This record gives sequence, structure tokens and C-alpha cells, in this order.
Amino acid sequence: MLSARRGATTGIALAALLLVTAGCGPVAERQPADLRVGYDSLDGTLAVWPPRGSLARDAAATAAITTAVRDWRSPVDDRVHVPTSGILFSGQVAGSALALVAADVPGEAASWLLQLDRDGQRWRVVHATEYTDPGYLVYSDVLPVREPSGRRYLTSARVERLTGPDGKVLGTTDGVTDPVAVPACRAVELTATLRATPSLPRGRAADRVLDLGTATEAPRYPLVRDETGAGKRALTGLDTCVLAGERGPFGSVPRRIGDREAPRSAPESWPMAKIATRSLGSVALGEGEPGELEQLSWETPAGTMTAVVYRPADGGTPVVSPADRSTTLQAYHLPMPGRPLAVLSWRTRDASFSAPPGTTRLVDRPGLVVVEHTDQRQTFSLAGTEKTWYRSLP
Repeated sequence: MLSARRGATTGIALAALLLVTAGCGPVAERQPADLRVGYDSLDGTLAVWPPRGSLARDAAATAAITTAVRDWRSPVDDRVHVPTSGILFSGQVAGSALALVAADVPGEAASWLLQLDRDGQRWRVVHATEYTDPGYLVYSDVLPVREPSGRRYLTSARVERLTGPDGKVLGTTDGVTDPVAVPACRAVELTATLRATPSLPRGRAADRVLDLGTATEAPRYPLVRDETGAGKRALTGLDTCVLAGERGPFGSVPRRIGDREAPRSAPESWPMAKIATRSLGSVALGEGEPGELEQLSWETPAGTMTAVVYRPADGGTPVVSPADRSTTLQAYHLPMPGRPLAVLSWRTRDASFSAPPGTTRLVDRPGLVVVEHTDQRQTFSLAGTEKTWYRSLP
């Protein structure tokens, strides 16, 4: 059964998926305590995640995979809820045993994609990626498979074909694609063609997803939905390893569980969908010709996040800020080499901006102010007709 804790963002992946919650997987010998094989979700009469792989009907393999999943713990020591989880694939890939499990972890309200291999008869979890919107994984149509030298993907039964970053259709066996050359620290786009179903009466010719690169570290989930292609354009020329760092946009807001930070979990600022950019204008922030200052935005299960990106005119390395939660007055620390800056931006009309006395404004335009960033606390304000917003740095 799908987790009942679906967030609003689940609709991004599949707004009208028809669910069937009765019944079990197709393995006749499956014990009540074992993971189901496949997943009990239907789109009309189509099983979205049917049993896949040469071991899908092997009761011993199912039991051994279940044991490994039951023994696995999340970074905050929560365990998988077996009745609402399922084996999406179990079989041989390129001569090696592979299992992929969509795991429901209720304690931290997350879905995990667990990847397992086999050592003799013993299965073990070798890679685990977290998605903090419950149920998202089984609402997706393309899931990542980690390999030492690259990437494969597992596709749902709704996918007619999957096109790789080079524009060529990928071969698939039991839903698992051939190897794909994905760079370590650069985003590439995949495009799925979805068949017509009751939830998508006309199908979908271009269901886009970005892979943020093979260097994406667990438990960060490497795939981001990109319905319009805006994300591909926004990330052009950007190093996704820098974006994912502790001071980068995607990695800088740590996850909190209860009243404590969970640094080993996926950050709250990790992107889920709708990566986009808008120009803040041409500005001179360093030596040489003015460069382009952009505001990057993206959706997470915790809401909209933003950051700024400075692209030098000479084509040099872009500079990025940490994330800032979307609000009326945005405040960013932009670590320009040798001259850290503070960038303030807003879109509210008829508002008056104020900075601390003596602050030198390097850029002062409607909706954009850039000042030197200091170690001392700086408080800025934006006064509207009925409300005043305050932001402080650092």
C-alpha cells in the first residue's frame, strides 16, 4: 500500500495515478513477513511497477532480500516498514546480482531507494538514497541505478522508451537500461516517452528528468524533475559537486528531524523539481568586464529555495551562494574571491530598502543591492506599505 503521507509535491510526478491498495505481490510462496515483489499501484489496468528481473519469482531470494532490508537502518537509526515497501527489481545485470527496493521509512517521513547486491547467498544494502517526500519513488517513472563506472536506470511500465543525454534511445532489459555515460559533476538530461494511460490519456512525449551526476553522494537523490527544460538551461556550465557542497545552494540547509539537525540525511535544500533561473542583471563584482548575476530557484519538500550565481564575463568559474529560503527580502552571502559580498534582492514594488549606516553599496538598483560582506552582523530592511521585512547577515 502506498504511504498515506503523500505531500502536495507528489502530484508533480503523477497527479492522477489510480491506486489499488488491496492484494499482494505475485510470488505464490511469499511469506506474510516478506517484502512484496513489485508494487501494488495501478494506472487503469497497468501495473506501474510490476515484478522485474530473473529472481522476481524466487522465494529464497525474496526472503534473503527482505532480511537485508529489515537489518538496514537509516542514518538516524530508523528502520524500513516492510508492509508498505516493495522489491522493484531482483535479478542479474551484467553478470552480477542486483535488487532495488522502494523502502518506506515512517520514522523520518521519507522514501528510500535501496540498492542491494549479493555476496554468496547473503544480500546486502550497498547504496541508499533518500527522498523526503513520502511515496515519491513509486510515483516516479525513472529511478537511478548506481554502477562503479556510470549509471543505469530502472523504468516503470509506463515508459515506452528512455532517451539518454546523447539523444539516443537506451536499450532496456526487464526495465533496466544499458549503461549510460553520466559525468561526475555535471547535470545531464534524460527524456522518457510515456504511454497513454487513464492518468495520461494522451501519454507524454517528453517527460524530462535531470541527473545531477555520478558524484552525487548518498543519501542525496540524484534525479530532479525538469518538466519544462528550465533546469537544464539553469545548470548549464555549473559544477553540480560545488552546488551540492555544504556551502553550495543544494547542500547548505541541513535537514532537521524534531529539534535536532540530521547532517547525515539529505539536506532540506536538496532539489526535487522546478530548477529555474532569472537574470538580476549585468553587474561588475570583480575585476574586468561586468558579469551576469542570476537568481537560482528550485522546489524541495520543505518549500522553495533560492540562491545567486555570478557568471564572470570572461567565462571563468561561476561563483554561487548558499541557499536562502524563498521570502520577500532575500539575503545571500556571495563568496567572491578576495572580496566576499552580500546580495539583497526583492520583487516587491513600492518598497524602501535600508542598510546599516556607512554601508557602501557596490550595486544599487530597484530590487537589487550588493554590499561588502563583513564579519560583523549587518541588518537590512525592506519597508512596504503595510509591513517591514528584516534580514541579517552573517
